This record gives sequence, C-alpha cells and structure tokens, in this order.
Amino acid sequence: MNHPQTNALAKRTLLLAAGAMGFAQTVLFAILAPLGREVGLVEVQIGAIISSSSLTLFLVSPLWGRASDIWGRRKILLIGLFGYSFGTILFASVFQAALLGYLIPVTALILLIVTRVANATVMAAVAPSANAYMADITTVKDRIKGMGAIGAAGNIGSILGPAVGGLLATISLLTPLYFSVFLTLAAAALTFYALPELPKPEVIEKPQRLKYTDPRIFPLVIAGVFLFMGFAIVQQTIAFRFQDVLGLDGTQTAKIVGVSLMFSAASALLVQLLVIPRLHVRPFVLLRISMPIMMLAFAIMALSQTESMYVASMCILGLGMGLAGPGFMAGASVAVSSEEQGAVAGVAVACGPLGFTVGPLLGTYLYSINGALPYWFAFGSYLLLFFFTLKFSDKKR
Repeated sequence: MNHPQTNALAKRTLLLAAGAMGFAQTVLFAILAPLGREVGLVEVQIGAIISSSSLTLFLVSPLWGRASDIWGRRKILLIGLFGYSFGTILFASVFQAALLGYLIPVTALILLIVTRVANATVMAAVAPSANAYMADITTVKDRIKGMGAIGAAGNIGSILGPAVGGLLATISLLTPLYFSVFLTLAAAALTFYALPELPKPEVIEKPQRLKYTDPRIFPLVIAGVFLFMGFAIVQQTIAFRFQDVLGLDGTQTAKIVGVSLMFSAASALLVQLLVIPRLHVRPFVLLRISMPIMMLAFAIMALSQTESMYVASMCILGLGMGLAGPGFMAGASVAVSSEEQGAVAGVAVACGPLGFTVGPLLGTYLYSINGALPYWFAFGSYLLLFFFTLKFSDKKR
C-alpha cells in the first residue's frame, strides 16, 4: 500500500481501534478487583480470571498472527473486534448474575473463567493483526514510530478509560464494561467501512511457523515476558493495595485506581508522542533505558503508605512502559523479513499474555503473604532483566 491518502486512512483507523481496545482493557483492570470482592471472590481467584485469559492469549495470538498472513489483516482484525465486544457482554452478564445473588462464588468463578477464556480466544486476533498491518504500511526506518503510534493510541484510550470508567462506576461497577462494548463495536464498524484491505500476494503459501526460540527474536521474547510479568503484577495488585492501605470501599477503589491508571497511561503517552519520535536508538536500547525507571516505581509502591505516592509511582511506571513497549514491538518487527511480519507480530504480542498469565497469580499470591512483596519481587525481576539487556543487543537489518 503506497498511496499516501490510503495509508493515512488506514493509520487513523488502526489508531482508533487501538484506542478503543486501550479503553476497554484499562476499564477492566480498574474495576475487576473491587468487583470480584463484591461477588465473594478472594485475591488469588480474581488473579486466576486474568491469568486464564492471558494464557489463552499467549497460546492463540501466534495463530491469529499467521492467519493474518493468509486471510488478510483486515478480516482478522474484524474478527477480534466483534469477538471482543460480544465476549465482554457474556463476561459482564455473569458478573451481573452473581451480583444479583443467582450464582454462588464458586459457580461464578467457573463461569467467569469460561467466558473470559472464550472472549480472549477471539480477542487475541486484534493486536497481531493491527501491528502487522502497521508493519505492512511503514518502512523499516519508520517502524518504531509506527509501533509507537499504536502504543500512543492505546494509551489515549487508557487515559480516557479510567477517567470515564470512574464516573460510570458511580452508576454501577458494571456500567464501564457495557460502555466499553459500545466503543469496541463502534471501532469494529469503522474498521469494516473505512480500513482498506491490503493487496494479497499472487501466490499464497502457508507461512512457516516462527518459533519463540528463533535466535533472531529469542532475546526479545525473554525480555518481553519478564517486562509484562512485572507490569501484570502491578496492575493486578494495585487495587488491593489502594483498598487495604487506604481503607476504601469498592466504588472508591475503582475511582482512585482509575485515576492512577489514567496518569500512568498519560505518562506513557507523553513519552511516545514527545520522546520516541526524537530518539534515534536501537529498540533494545529503549528497553535498557526503561528498566531503572520502572524499578524506581516498584520501590515506591513497596515503601509508600499514601495515595499521592502510589499515584506518583504509577506515573513513573508509565514513563518506563512508554519507552519499553515500542522498543519491544519494533525490535521484534525489524528482526525478521517482511514476509514474516504477521508471524512475528503474533509471537511478540503473545509475550504480553504469557507475562499476564504468570503475573496475576504470582502477584496475588505474594500479596496474600505481604502487601509489599509483589513490588519487591518485580523490582528484583527487572534488575535481572536490566543485566540481560546489557548482554544482548538487537541485530541491525
């Protein structure tokens, strides 16, 4: 796709879809912890909901990435957007039944895991197809900027999600979920009518499976899994930290967590809009720079006892993720050939779910032992990751 106007339309549509997904995902993290406690679930059970869906994303994302190489990016993106919308309706309906007393906690937990896993199976199509589409319409030189733009769009959604979700939570804790369904359906409709279909190759061959252990991307896979594991630990436990340390109820917790996630996403957006376009460094260097920043955030979370310091730590974490995210995705993209962009996008996107499979269960377990323990564990993990990034570097292409 070389036509400038067509490229511009495609980029705008991709960014709006990414923004809608950012909104939907951030709203869930803001309300899941207090909502789970409202229906009688404990911390580890709530973490199991995220971990099970994340494991599904890890297993399925590479399949959708390769499918986008065969069936086309647009078709796979539409499957993901519509699937996420309808899956979220089912997920929210189970919570609604539990809140009304129709389901005991054990039954609710089973149904929540089943509906979330089914939702994740289809939702997994969104990220690899969107990232592969962006890779298709950008040059290698502009790849970091393109991936950064998708990250920035997601962060705009992440800023609006907690802000709007905090207001909607005053109606009910489920209202933000239903509103997110409206946004993702709107994004799906926009993609259907406005996103151009990329030309397909004359001869379509089944793409070779790209292994996680492929030496071109293996160091980035290791870095990505540890990166998202630490981030998942924070996202899954920070609501418990706010609620327990500050003595808040469910609605108050959703509001303050929403504010902290909003500031975190705003910090990441600031980096991706103002810093990333001006940096001319290799992707692994971005990962290396981000590690000490996020380690500082974890230390503050472990030591603080006030609302302002927790919010400040989330801002610092956002700064680090704003550097690490585009560096990770761009590093994976430039490591392989143009024919493998769908496959590598699937592998790279799957690293996040793998981190989110381990992180919530590990974080909630550590939190049940000591409220500060998850953040010290994340600190130690990122310290090891920092030394790992010093040893390895991405290859120039």
